[in-house]
Amino acid sequence: MKSNLLQHINNPTDLRQLDEAQLPQVAQELRNFIIDIVATKEGHLGASLGVVELTIALHYVFNTPEDLLIWDVGHQAYGHKILTERRENFHTNRQLNGISGFPKRSESIYDAFGVGHSSTSISAALGMAIASNLKGDLEKHHIAVIGDASIASGMAFEGLNHAGVTDANLLVILNDNAIGIDPSVGALKKYLTAVKEGKNPKKNNMIKSLNFDYSGPIDGNDIFAVIKELKRLKKVKGPKFLHIITTKGKGLQQAEEDQVKYHAPGKFDASTGEIHPKSEENLPPKYQDVFGLTILDLAKANEKIIGITPAMPSGSSLKFMMDAFPKRAFDVGIAEQHAVTLSAGMATQGMIVFCNIYSTFLQRAYDQVIHDVALQDLPVIFCLDRAGLVGEDGATHHGVFDLAYLRCIPNMIIYSPLNEMALRNILYTAQLGLNHPIAIRYPRGRGQIVDWQKPYEKIEIGKANCLQEGTKLAVLSNGTIGNNVTLALSKIDNPETIAHYDFAFVKPLDENLLHTIFTAFENIITIEDGVAKGGFGTTIAEFATKNNYTSKVKILGIPDEFIEQGTIEELQQYCKIDVKSLENIFSNY
Repeated sequence: MKSNLLQHINNPTDLRQLDEAQLPQVAQELRNFIIDIVATKEGHLGASLGVVELTIALHYVFNTPEDLLIWDVGHQAYGHKILTERRENFHTNRQLNGISGFPKRSESIYDAFGVGHSSTSISAALGMAIASNLKGDLEKHHIAVIGDASIASGMAFEGLNHAGVTDANLLVILNDNAIGIDPSVGALKKYLTAVKEGKNPKKNNMIKSLNFDYSGPIDGNDIFAVIKELKRLKKVKGPKFLHIITTKGKGLQQAEEDQVKYHAPGKFDASTGEIHPKSEENLPPKYQDVFGLTILDLAKANEKIIGITPAMPSGSSLKFMMDAFPKRAFDVGIAEQHAVTLSAGMATQGMIVFCNIYSTFLQRAYDQVIHDVALQDLPVIFCLDRAGLVGEDGATHHGVFDLAYLRCIPNMIIYSPLNEMALRNILYTAQLGLNHPIAIRYPRGRGQIVDWQKPYEKIEIGKANCLQEGTKLAVLSNGTIGNNVTLALSKIDNPETIAHYDFAFVKPLDENLLHTIFTAFENIITIEDGVAKGGFGTTIAEFATKNNYTSKVKILGIPDEFIEQGTIEELQQYCKIDVKSLENIFSNY
């Protein structure tokens, strides 16, 4: 029986002691290690399995960490983490106080750049390469590994465009597996397919035309071919581009056959690959499905409805509409800026556009929201999925800034539904016709109500609701975090002293009700699952100051720091917006 090689590799220096002929065994052991851990601890699977050979080859050929290696997005960096001094604690991946699911500079000297959102690697690596030139360090290598879905983003092209007119010692590796989270889309995907199939003449090579030394495509799962080409490229000066073809999910049959499901499959059997079934009977729906099924239902009756998402058709559940109305629902690829301005263009022509973007990714299109939508007062309907704390994806993915960064924009309506029915009804209300853009923010995961598909009701814009009367303390909640308030009130001895108001609209505010509240209560608490600085609570404090009210306002929300990974429950406890923390606060009134 062969001895295990991986258990003796703590860092790339150890890896480089091995004979090249031993590396296929390392690859097999690394695959098995990733599968065994992710099967029980969950995480991103398919992307890391696909680049096992590339990961080993890069650390074998290049002198990391002196040579700088950047993984775009970082879904595919598990093998990299395991080979760079984190094998022993890899089981803590994505857990509270554990290692991050993405490369992170503060975690390891081998993580040259922090990533989590796509298409940043080329710009970052080019910046490092230019800096090395300026410092006279002309032998240092700078490598960006980017996927075919990520390279279609505008920012990646901005980096390529600049790199092509420099003498930077930059190597861009295109990891081409024809899929991001969902299958890649667009004209660039068709171009890459033609290159792979040998149907594109060499003289038509768009990468070469940008002044890159282009090589490939080669089989990225053939470790000897990859090592041979990397050794050759080490000697080539200036910007280089290597096109490799890999199989996402390589080494686990089910992950190869169903690459969407096995991107992040949850818990599964490591030996068979079978995902452990979760009973979904009689469970409340996921918020994304409330959106997806509702917009499909509305689109059947209203032919002006359009759905747009940047590369998240499955995650947003826009896929329901894409399947039913392929000419009216669009996946535009990883291109948030384009998605927003495309929506604006359609809105000028009278279309009712639902632009579904994860809250954390709308940050990438902030100028477009201001300049192309709000400034022109176009009634685009932004549906911000994964708002609030998202859990194990951690600091790069929490959707906690949206209330703060949107409420300062003129013309913007902002609404956070308390539950599934409120989400369903605001989607219905929005498509009836609004005079302004609206942002509807809702969380990752399941709601509260099994029987949610009730008849539609029109929501009055800017209206807040009293959920419970009280005498001493007024609690003003925004969005689904209000359900924590309701639960906490059901567990304390003095519920009759506490009033609870659902302020779903952050903008426009229900000022009439606020005057009533501030007149009646000396103590007011606001709660939101967004940043406490600049969000809903700040809005209420501003109202109080403007109107010379002297009531005490306590703001509960996400503290002024980047919140790391953990379960949503653990992170809510850390931020003191969980049910138990609220019980303790309310019991003092």
